[in-house]
Amino acid sequence: MASDHASAELLGAMSKLLIGVRDVALRLEVDDVDTARTTQAKLVDQLSDYVLPRLVQLDAPLLTVVGGSTGAGKSTLVNSLVGERVTESGVLRPTTRSPVLVYHPDDAEWFLPDRILPDLPRTDVPTNDTYALRLASSDKVPRGLAILDAPDVDSIDKGNRDLAAQLLAAADLWLFVTSAARYADQVPWDYLRQASERSTSVAVVLDRTSAEAVVEVRGHLARMMTSRGLSDSPLFTVPESGVDADGLLPSESVSPIVVWLHELAADPAARQMVVGRTLDGAVRHVVLRAHDVADAMDTQIAAAEVLHGEVETIFRKALDTFATQSADGTILRGEVLARWQEFVGTGELLRSVEEKVSRIRDRFVDGVTGKRTRSTEVVEAIESGLQMLLVEHAEAAAEAGSRAWASVPAGRTLLAANRGIDRASRDFRVRAERMVHDWRQSVLELVRVEGADKRMTARFLAFGVNGIGVALMVVVFSRNGEGKEAGGTAALAHKLLDAIFGEEVVISLADRAQADLEARAAGLFQSEIQRFLDLVESPQTIKANQDVLRESARQAEYARHSDFLNGEPTP
Repeated sequence: MASDHASAELLGAMSKLLIGVRDVALRLEVDDVDTARTTQAKLVDQLSDYVLPRLVQLDAPLLTVVGGSTGAGKSTLVNSLVGERVTESGVLRPTTRSPVLVYHPDDAEWFLPDRILPDLPRTDVPTNDTYALRLASSDKVPRGLAILDAPDVDSIDKGNRDLAAQLLAAADLWLFVTSAARYADQVPWDYLRQASERSTSVAVVLDRTSAEAVVEVRGHLARMMTSRGLSDSPLFTVPESGVDADGLLPSESVSPIVVWLHELAADPAARQMVVGRTLDGAVRHVVLRAHDVADAMDTQIAAAEVLHGEVETIFRKALDTFATQSADGTILRGEVLARWQEFVGTGELLRSVEEKVSRIRDRFVDGVTGKRTRSTEVVEAIESGLQMLLVEHAEAAAEAGSRAWASVPAGRTLLAANRGIDRASRDFRVRAERMVHDWRQSVLELVRVEGADKRMTARFLAFGVNGIGVALMVVVFSRNGEGKEAGGTAALAHKLLDAIFGEEVVISLADRAQADLEARAAGLFQSEIQRFLDLVESPQTIKANQDVLRESARQAEYARHSDFLNGEPTP
């Protein structure tokens, strides 16, 4: 890659991969989700902190991150490599609070927030803010080279450990510092193993080593490096020695490292080789890990299917039960039955509707007292009964849905964060009341339209639109088996309507009224279902995001092959 930036194809592919990884939602508590979230966060960091900035500016200074074990002397080494005191060292642990980035003054533009490590605020003064990047320019650092003093990878402070990992992932070159006392520690070697897997350019510094132990320790360390895929990495030794008044090691102790770094800075081809190896390894690594994140989404999809399925099944069953009870006579009990019987008289029209029209007309007219009629009382009782039935089923379904979710870890977490989901929504009663009222109005409209040419008949006049509407509602509530409590009086409503409209028309009116009621109830219950479903993405959405991520990873790998492998040889 001779250009100062990567190809548009690779840049576009890696940008899409960043978006694909970043947009993945791993919200559900399932097996190994913490591992997947950690992988996702690391990929986002590496793409935004290193891969994309470096692809955009391949000729930027070589970023050398100095990291390693607690007490290995990193800060002292950094000061000694630079030749002046730029970072603080001491005996208290953890020593390094904010990371320090040292570079030549002419290279300052490369380290603006929009170029590298964009989420770290910049400062030019010492600070205890772990997440601030302190910038320190020095003309003793050659152009083309930058040295970053990172926190300890095994710090007792988690913030330091996390930041160290983030900075090491943003390095072109990792200068790993250890000591005779710490070189075999497990944690640093875990980082070195990861560096080897990603093909990160690494140099190892064995610091603070006595003359007596140099041969033995260096030999053992070299064998450990070879066994972990780091046989090509340079190994430097810094003997144990005192420091001068400025806290710097003797120049001869660090001169091999200084010379090597300066030669890298001065040789564009060598610098490009280091950058190219690390960058290609980073791209390959994020592509592979992106597939791991996509694979982890399988358990998210499965959990979402369970959560969605449980709630939808429970609420659909509640809706089906409501539909059944709204047509099997359940409504025609208690207050509704009493008001209906008062309206028509128990059994009064069973023998002959024709004979009783005048008597019923008189009863209806006599029932008008101010603003209220007996038909109004029946309507109010019906609306109240329907509303209570809706509320009862909504409350029961919400409680059952919560119990179902509580049986799985993903559901329990969602319930804990959304108190009150085990009850119907606060405004459900009001919405149910409005729904029932609107349905009643639609029933009256059916009667008005169908009775347009019958309004002057005696039967129609006897009951009016409201009375006939009440009768039609009673027919709807009893059409699949009248309850015993109704005492057979619902049959009167059917006979009355048959006499006015004819049997076929009555059946059609009842069908339409019942279908309208069930549709309105379904809309009401859907909002209750949605309260649950809004807490978790649908399986289809998660699957779509998974497909996008996998395709982005595939395109990134194709672009990597084109840029690094099939174009110019990998540096």
